[in-house]
Amino acid sequence: MRLWQVIKAVLAAFIGVQSEKNRQLDFQAQTPLPYIITGIILVVLFVLCLVLIVNYLVAF
Repeated sequence: MRLWQVIKAVLAAFIGVQSEKNRQLDFQAQTPLPYIITGIILVVLFVLCLVLIVNYLVAF
């Protein structure tokens, strides 16, 4: 799987929108490891962004 395809699949899973065709392609992957790693990285980035935004807003 290409990195961009994995990122798109994980982002679609975040918001819960994905076509049946893309879901079938995701499940044809040999291993779920790229999806798991990408998901963890994106969740950490999302939480860090939220923390930075809150800290910025609280400072004012």
